[in-house]
Amino acid sequence: MNPDENNARPAAEAPSPTVADAAPSAEPPRTCDVPLDLQVPWDWVDLLLLVAIAVGGILVSSMILVSVFGAFGIGPSRIQHTREDAALFAICTQVLLYAILLGYLAAQMRIRSSSPFWRAIGWRALQAVSVPRPLVWLGYIAGGFLLQIFVTLASSAFPPRRALPIQMVFEGRTTAMFFMAVAVLLAPLVEETIFRGYIYPVVARTYGVLASVLFTGAVFGLLHGSQLGFAWLQVALLIVVGIILTWARAATRTVTSSYLLHVSYNSFQVIWFLVASHGLSVLPLAR
Repeated sequence: MNPDENNARPAAEAPSPTVADAAPSAEPPRTCDVPLDLQVPWDWVDLLLLVAIAVGGILVSSMILVSVFGAFGIGPSRIQHTREDAALFAICTQVLLYAILLGYLAAQMRIRSSSPFWRAIGWRALQAVSVPRPLVWLGYIAGGFLLQIFVTLASSAFPPRRALPIQMVFEGRTTAMFFMAVAVLLAPLVEETIFRGYIYPVVARTYGVLASVLFTGAVFGLLHGSQLGFAWLQVALLIVVGIILTWARAATRTVTSSYLLHVSYNSFQVIWFLVASHGLSVLPLAR
């Protein structure tokens, strides 16, 4: 074999440089066009499973509480025919359902995501802006207050023709205090986690942000319909509230903003009732 030919072969067989080799890309290719706050490790199947767990959770909660109430001498018949006991049973059922749903989501996030639960579910810090952070928080509190005023005025202008089921909880001091505590301390936390943290990103990723804002807000209002006796105006107002809360979540890309609006909205509702009842000394809805 000719040594000159052997030495020349690698040079002849070497691949010619390509355009990519000569001029590397200045920007790596994007692997996903979905915004970061919509990149969640759950989908529509998980939403359907959540609905099934919620329905099952209501049944399980009711069965557990029937036993608990029975241990205190409050039987099913008394729960059905005594309004205060029925209201207390309904609030306790809601609280237990909240615990079941949060527990399920926490377990799912532990399996599906490496991030801490609250961050994985959409609770992120508000983005830094030129306005001081305390003023930003104050703005959300004021927004919830104005939203509450709007709903109260609109509902007063067109009152429902019959008493709303939710008014039942304000007929006794114990149930009123329990309900107000849940409305301020627990309901905004759980509902924002589920609606704006869990449901919103799946719908937005599939149908777009606007469709998800409208859909999630509508579902939020309709699921509260039973508390309002499905009075059309009151349900419509709550749908508007749900849309505004979801819009805040979409605009800021964090559940924190919708939570602040929600807790402010509920808090001013509670304050209004405390003022109207003179600190629960006079219950205007008591029978």
